[in-house]
Amino acid sequence: MTQSSQLLRHRRSVMDQISAAAVAYNQDFTHKTILVGDSGVGKTSLLVQFDQGKFIPGSFSATVGIGFTIWDTAGQERFRSVTHAYYRDAQALLLLYDITSKSSFDNTRAWLTEIHEYAQNDVVIMLLGNKSDMASARVIRREEGEKLAREYGVIFLETSAKTGLNVDEAFMTVGKELVRRSVQLPVEHRFHLHDVMPPEKEPSVCCSFR
Repeated sequence: MTQSSQLLRHRRSVMDQISAAAVAYNQDFTHKTILVGDSGVGKTSLLVQFDQGKFIPGSFSATVGIGFTIWDTAGQERFRSVTHAYYRDAQALLLLYDITSKSSFDNTRAWLTEIHEYAQNDVVIMLLGNKSDMASARVIRREEGEKLAREYGVIFLETSAKTGLNVDEAFMTVGKELVRRSVQLPVEHRFHLHDVMPPEKEPSVCCSFR
């Protein structure tokens, strides 16, 4: 079996788990997840990788929203007022920075400030250090991302929209946490990241959902 077919089977398996959990508790499992972060950090590429399982090189035009329940926001300043409106009814936020761009990492604090100001109090937040495949150009150490995540009490992963590293895991983690909160499962049944990980993969992850 090829690696791509194994990944597809794994993705279907986890999606089935999420759907089954929602059905078991008779829930209408519809949530809005939005991707935020500076322009150029790879938000659209990450979403395309998750949705289509492929990487499309090149630049995208400024994106405000695509899809039905997963939204990709533009990182440019002229769209900030629109992004603020998205925050209000979002159940989950994926905040991306580029590990090769110090400014995109520094700006995550401003993004987190906006999220806490405009988003719901119980919104699920995940911090993603994207472009992990560009190791030779890295300027933000993994430990810096982990430290920031601990400071704000959010979960952290490094991802690669190009290779697909941890892309499924990021979305599946959010999906299972949303199910857990929707059905108000007891603490001992809370979701753990290893629940969606294939046995041979062990991503670096820190922190937990609030």
